[in-house]
Formats: sequence, C-alpha cells, structure tokens
Amino acid sequence: MYGAIEAGGTKFVCAAVDEEMNILDQMTVPTMEPEKTMKEVIGFFKKNPVKAIGIGAFGPIEISPNKENYGQVLNTPKLAWRWFNMYKELTAALNIPIKIDTDVNAAGLGEYKEGHGVGKRSVLYITIGTGVGAGFVLNGETLFGLTHPEMGHILVRQNKEDVFKGNCPTHNNCLEGLVSGPAIEARLGIKGHELGEDHIIWDYVADYIGQALMTYNLILSPEIILIGGGVAQQAHLFPKIREAFKKHMNGYIDHEIIKGNLEEYIQYPKLGQKAGLVGSIYLAKEIALQK
Repeated sequence: MYGAIEAGGTKFVCAAVDEEMNILDQMTVPTMEPEKTMKEVIGFFKKNPVKAIGIGAFGPIEISPNKENYGQVLNTPKLAWRWFNMYKELTAALNIPIKIDTDVNAAGLGEYKEGHGVGKRSVLYITIGTGVGAGFVLNGETLFGLTHPEMGHILVRQNKEDVFKGNCPTHNNCLEGLVSGPAIEARLGIKGHELGEDHIIWDYVADYIGQALMTYNLILSPEIILIGGGVAQQAHLFPKIREAFKKHMNGYIDHEIIKGNLEEYIQYPKLGQKAGLVGSIYLAKEIALQK
C-alpha cells in the first residue's frame, strides 16, 4: 500500500491506497498543534502500514531533498507550525520513505496524472482561497529552485477606482492581498459567497487574476491553467477571468488556444478538491520506486 497526506492549513487528510489507487482507509483531522496532529497521523499509518508516503503540504516549506532541513515548515503565519519538521517527525516514527512537496504542486501533479492535464506536457495549478498559491508540473516533475514557487505574491496593477490597500501582511496589495478569500471579506466585512454575482468586487478580482495568468503564461507557457480553491468555486468568475486574460494578453501570443475559446485552457480542476490527495499518492509511488 501507499500512503498520502494532504496537509492543509485547516485539516489533514490521510489515505492508504493499493496499487490500483483504490482508497482502503481514509481519515480527516483538523490541523491542530503539530504534536497533536502528528500523533493522529502517525496512529493512522501504524494502523495502515504502507511502503511509502507522499505529502502535499501547506507552506512555506523546504522541499529540496538535498537540504538538511528538508520537510521543515518555514515562515508560516501558522505560528505553532513554524520551524516544525514534518519529514523528520514522520520518518522517525514510521521508518519508511517519505516525499514532501507543496500542496499546489501535489494538486498540479494529480491533475497531470488523472485530471485535465492527462496527455499534456505541462500543467499550471492555482489555488485561490484562504491564500493564493500555484504549482507547476512539467513532464511529470514539479517545479522548485532556491525554494518552491510563491506565485500568489506577484504584483498586479490595481484598478484606479479600487482603493483597497490589500491585506497581505508582507506586500499589502499583491495578488494574494487583493483576491484571496480573506482579502475579499476584508473589503466589505462579508464573505465572498454572500456577494451577488454582479458586485463590482468580482470585476476587480477577475481583472487581477487575469493579469496574473498573463504573467504566468508569458513566463511558464503552460499547456493548461487550472484554478481551484474556495474563491474559484464562484463559477461566474471564470468567464470574467478569461475575458481579462485575453484583454491583457492583447493578442501577443500567436497561438490558436490563446486567441480562440479559452474555456478549455483556463478552467476548474477535473479532480476538484481531490487533486492534492491524488497527487500525494503519486509522490509516494515515486519515492517508493527510488528506494
């Protein structure tokens, strides 16, 4: 069996699967203090012995296997988890191969393997919810360099009529500071799903996301862009995002996909909220083969 952990900021989802990807057992626990959460996770895999575990984790987190602090949560706003090392904790308790990547890289890998990315060389997966993050998969490999990508913190040009200062504690009005769920709520004091579809805020949000997608496209040239997360569940946003993307691209990229109908190029993930868990299973299979 293989193990998978979707280690999110609000909950941990653990699964044990067989070679055919059938889930044999699954558990969800709230993200508590590291010691309490890890006790539950370790207990699950003691009950369900697996040959390897793949983890798609919230971050920032060290995902370079060559680093001494591989698997350590870094400067996260979740203070109790700051500097906690998931990899060392689980390896010491279970003594099996473990591979850790970001939650968005794992979700992108899941879509590459079993979702809208099947048959494509590259997939860009973006989540817009409590925060904004993105993962990139090329030929089955997830992207990381000095650190993992932090695409949610790029700067966008703010609408002159939009006086919101942004709520990112580091950058104020970066993409995350303008379009995340908490940013939308901070503007008006109500959550996004309580706003009408014709509210002006959605025009701003779609425009900022469209700008970001243009930037991502020009740098990474992904074959498909998938947008998940709580904010992306507002289905009425997608036509506006596609329109904004095309407006900002302004015909620069001479490709039929970019110049044509964008419904297949920019869309919601096929696996929905399961993408991260599916990707984590493939991380487990990868590390098991390497060992």
